[in-house]
Amino acid sequence: MPLELRAVTAAEAAADVRAGAVDVAILRPSADTSGLAVIPLYEEKTVAVVPTGHILSAADEITAADLDDEPTLLPEDDVVGWGDAPGVLVEHRPETTLAAIELVAAGIGVLIVPQSLARLYHRKDLTYRPIADAPTCPVALAFLEGQQHELVEEFIGIVRGRKASSSRGQSESGPKRTAREKTLAKQAARAAAGKVARRPGRAGRGRR
Repeated sequence: MPLELRAVTAAEAAADVRAGAVDVAILRPSADTSGLAVIPLYEEKTVAVVPTGHILSAADEITAADLDDEPTLLPEDDVVGWGDAPGVLVEHRPETTLAAIELVAAGIGVLIVPQSLARLYHRKDLTYRPIADAPTCPVALAFLEGQQHELVEEFIGIVRGRKASSSRGQSESGPKRTAREKTLAKQAARAAAGKVARRPGRAGRGRR
């Protein structure tokens, strides 16, 4: 059975699952996930997007305090959900993150987004810096609550099995060696150390 991938906006992902347009969706739990079961996948760094050459680009990493006096853009499709985010909020709210990126390039303000979005909208006149003390942005797999099609259940099982707490993917101990294999291994070790190995099960002959 082929796996069909479909790109949806962050605002549409949960609704598409509820409507049956997609079986599962990778989304951010900050969305309305009512009626959905959610499996946490990973936590993503939060970054600030600034124009290339901006004073904040001089550091490899910044803090929230570094943004206190910076005009900050908050798009209507914001997925970070940082309630007390630093900065001076720009009155105009762009409809999308992409529109906010254009305003950052125009020097209107900085933009706080998950690192993946900063990479997605990367351009030569912009850069981004991780915010060390910012909350992370969780990413999760969502699907309808209740009974699923067997193929969907299998997919969900694979996702659950790859979690760090699962035994799947962890190294398993090899098969136990036989007594003869152990003896041969000891002989090889002795030979490597310059000792003479005797054949197992036979006593050495004494001198006459």
